[in-house]
Amino acid sequence: MLANPSSCSSLFKTPCYSLTLTLTPSNCPRRLLTRKKSRLRSLLLSSSSHIFLPTKTFLGATIRAGAAFQEHQALDSNSDSDSDCSPRPYSIKIPVGDRHILVETGHIGRQASGAVTVTDGETIVYTSVCMADVPSEPSDFFPLFVNYQERFSAAGRTSGGFFKREGRTKDHEVLICRLIDRPLRPTILKGFNHETQILSWVLSYDGLHSPDSLAVTAAGIALALSEVPNSKAVAGVRIGLVGDKYIVNPTSKEMEESELDLLLAGTDNAILMIEGYCNFLPEEKLLQAVEVGQDAVRAICNEVEALVKKCGKPKMLDAIKLPPPELYKHVEEIAGDELVKILQIRNKIPRRKALTSLEEKVLTILTENGYVETDTVSGAAETLPDLFEDEDEDEEVVVDGEVDEGDFHIKPNSRKSTPLLFSEVDVKLVFKEVTSKFLRKRIVEGGRRSDGRALDEIRPINSRCGLLPRAHGSALFTRGETQSLAVITLGDRQMAQRIDNLEGADELKRFYLQYSFPPSSVGEVGRIGAPTRREIGHGVLAERALEPVLPSEDDFPYTIRVESTITESNGSSSMASVCGGCLALQDAGVPIKCSIAGIAMGMVLDTQELGGDGTPLILSDILGSEDASGDMDFKVAGNEEGVTAFQMDIKVGGITLPIMRKALLQARDGRKHILAEMLKCSPPPLKRLSKYAPLIHIMKVKPEKVNAIIGSGGKKVKSIIEETGVEAIDTQDDGIVKITARDLSSLEKSKAIISNLTMVPTVGDIYRNCEIKSIAPYGVFVEIAPGREGLCHISELTSNWLAKAEDAVKVGDRIDVKLIEVNDKGQLRLSRRVLLPNTEPDSPNVKQQPDSSTKDIVASQKAPGKGSAKKVVNVPKDGLAEKNIEQLGDKISTPNSESAPESNPSEDDAQLPQKKFIRRLVSPARDRPDTNKDKSKSSSKAVSSVSSKDENSLVNGEAKIG
Repeated sequence: MLANPSSCSSLFKTPCYSLTLTLTPSNCPRRLLTRKKSRLRSLLLSSSSHIFLPTKTFLGATIRAGAAFQEHQALDSNSDSDSDCSPRPYSIKIPVGDRHILVETGHIGRQASGAVTVTDGETIVYTSVCMADVPSEPSDFFPLFVNYQERFSAAGRTSGGFFKREGRTKDHEVLICRLIDRPLRPTILKGFNHETQILSWVLSYDGLHSPDSLAVTAAGIALALSEVPNSKAVAGVRIGLVGDKYIVNPTSKEMEESELDLLLAGTDNAILMIEGYCNFLPEEKLLQAVEVGQDAVRAICNEVEALVKKCGKPKMLDAIKLPPPELYKHVEEIAGDELVKILQIRNKIPRRKALTSLEEKVLTILTENGYVETDTVSGAAETLPDLFEDEDEDEEVVVDGEVDEGDFHIKPNSRKSTPLLFSEVDVKLVFKEVTSKFLRKRIVEGGRRSDGRALDEIRPINSRCGLLPRAHGSALFTRGETQSLAVITLGDRQMAQRIDNLEGADELKRFYLQYSFPPSSVGEVGRIGAPTRREIGHGVLAERALEPVLPSEDDFPYTIRVESTITESNGSSSMASVCGGCLALQDAGVPIKCSIAGIAMGMVLDTQELGGDGTPLILSDILGSEDASGDMDFKVAGNEEGVTAFQMDIKVGGITLPIMRKALLQARDGRKHILAEMLKCSPPPLKRLSKYAPLIHIMKVKPEKVNAIIGSGGKKVKSIIEETGVEAIDTQDDGIVKITARDLSSLEKSKAIISNLTMVPTVGDIYRNCEIKSIAPYGVFVEIAPGREGLCHISELTSNWLAKAEDAVKVGDRIDVKLIEVNDKGQLRLSRRVLLPNTEPDSPNVKQQPDSSTKDIVASQKAPGKGSAKKVVNVPKDGLAEKNIEQLGDKISTPNSESAPESNPSEDDAQLPQKKFIRRLVSPARDRPDTNKDKSKSSSKAVSSVSSKDENSLVNGEAKIG
């Protein structure tokens, strides 16, 4: 079908041939006179009828209207001057907020019905609108298809994966498709059935100006410029709130500080769609943001209307096909009384079956049997002439009462009641509209809804938690005939959802909600497959509603997945997911800040035509039928204090701020009621971690020690996971280590190994039962912890002189050593000699004085097995080791004490000899910071909890981690 044939004459280049014939009753072919009467009536017989003959039917031609040929001749005569059909380029700048956006058309996509590029900063969005030539089957749902894609080339990147190109639509692209579709669909005139497609691409992205609001505006402008008949131009803007200032189309940096993320779309005088998320914003502030957004949208729409007058294409109003007006009256006469009774049925399934049965009855009457008007009197005396053809040309008998007119006879015939037949599609469309009208009329006149509730009444609520024993958290939330089963799964960082976007860095979501709507929830049979756009949109809405109440990652290091399966549905299933998800989070032990509830609001806008006073009626907790037959679907989630998420779709020309204010206040009352009912949950949520949930332990090490945990190519961390049986070990560049395990024993083992790997040795620490790894001519290398070795010089092996180390020890032997020095390179110097019981004192004249305030504490384990290394440190009662050392240093002041023999040792093996204190007092200044560094910041928590069953466990609570 040619959308606008007058605009391009080059499309009419097919040669046509004309033949002029004169038709009279005497020379008219016989087969023309033997057609049906109805076709004869429409045949115009004149002395000069024009017949087109372009094909091979009658005389090698097909009869066409003569006017088409005349139009072709007129267009063909002007074909040379109008050969170029391309639209002329236009561009305008439209003020939006504190800057301008540039709208251009006629440059790109000139063969599309409408195409524009919209530029904000260096972000460019290109949108095209096209429609099918042939109309689709009439339906109550307009065939509009929207696709939005963010090209990675827009940010100078290449898509990941093997094929290096964009694949299927991502979730956030699906959300923007819905943002484009929802405000445009209500503006397209009813009865237009040509399939329409809107394609939108992000061609350039500067990282500051968001493309989603630009895509909504670009689609609205392209649709207004095209031939698709729509009522008004549509535009969209984003509103942010920084401090007390509302910002139109804020940049990404401004959005980081914003308390509100609101995207609004509408026309110059009404709001069509809003969607936004905030942190418990009061209703009044939300209304102020909507008002700011509506002013910005109005300014854009006024400029767009001026652009449409300059370069817009004529609308295809002649393509609008509506059902016959009299069909509405016939359907009401047939089904009106039964509809009133059926709409009083409270339960959904019986009401739906009754409506289906009634629809079949109406279809049978109007499409098969035919409808006979009740005011028609059969056998009326009124007669009308009936034109018929004489089948026998030879018989020319004129009966009394007939009039002879050549081959045609006019015979008086009494008028009979002819049954009226209508198409099945028209009857179905009209039946649905009549059903909606009766439903709305019942609400307006009686003040009661299908289930008998008042306008602001909430359906009965029932909820229970803990119904799935192996899940980490579960809840079943039921509101009337809508039911959601919410299940929580807790995991580590590896379970986070990875999102590839234009920003350049992959985003990890530690909380996400996935919504599922199986066909069984409405008692139907349907296909199960990938999530639909509706499921993705509802899931994100519930996710954003719950996100503000979650604890920070530092307080709760788990990744949280909420799975909401709708097991029953009769309206407001997304808000049931919010309520069920909130209860399931509490059942899983997630320390949320407060409870969240959601409610869906509806509206009957034009009440005057239904017998009302014209005041719009707001409905709380709408049913599925009220959603389909109503004028608004307004979902609001939050607590008693404010709103966390909201989404509104308008199915009429739009609503005003006073109506929205009334809906928001009524929704707040509904949320309070639902929150009170959620407190009656039985059984209540456990509010503690499930025994089946993974355990996550967080350790803090020095950033430079992270590589020691990972090892070459990740070998070390993999070996720790295999050795201990933990699920994962996640390391971060800032030194944060997260260990995820299913049981406590494996968690403690991995903690001990990581503690040893990242340990910062302190001069004076004693390590028991350490293995000799290798022997060199100058000493032996001893492993004091996994992966940590130190040198014990040959002079420090025994108190006697040795020619070679093999004379005293061999590889594999286990000895006790003491750390006596850490050099600038971090290398460890160990001594075995100072711990031997036969060591002679350094100076017989110097003897350690007992200090009543100091007590040697030996941290040891019961019968350490083979391979277990022990570390022992002298710890004073008050924890101030340096103070005791200084006190001892005042009493011991031998200049040559370092080279002097040791004093008599104590009987206790854990008692350190006096040489330790002397050595520390006379050690070089460069060693002192290493000795005392980070003493007060030691991460003793990670070590003190190590199980005594570990093979290699540190037994000193003062060992430094990190």
